[in-house]
Amino acid sequence: MNLASTTQNLRRAVVTIACVALMAGGGQAMAQEDFGSDHVDSGGMLADLFIVRPVALAGTVLGTAVFLVALPFTLPSGNVEETANTFVAKPFEYTFNRPLGDFDHCGATRHACGGD
Repeated sequence: MNLASTTQNLRRAVVTIACVALMAGGGQAMAQEDFGSDHVDSGGMLADLFIVRPVALAGTVLGTAVFLVALPFTLPSGNVEETANTFVAKPFEYTFNRPLGDFDHCGATRHACGGD
């Protein structure tokens, strides 16, 4: 198996996972009856554990790489902290500091994910 074949298989797997995540999330949102409830169902937890968290982890790794590439350009302009927050801290928080199955609230204070 050569590198091109491995890369193509990896791309195909990522696209498949993303498509499944989009389809699973949309159907579940339509089926939910009580939009004001904080109750998390087992389907949401499973989707979070096996689809959303791995994709979010990949996004965290990719965001870190983008931040490192952008670092030489953000140092002179003085917005390193804002760039780090956008590309590293927010994806990290969404991946690791959120209750399983809760897609809206992050952190110990349960603030809105991605909020300032």
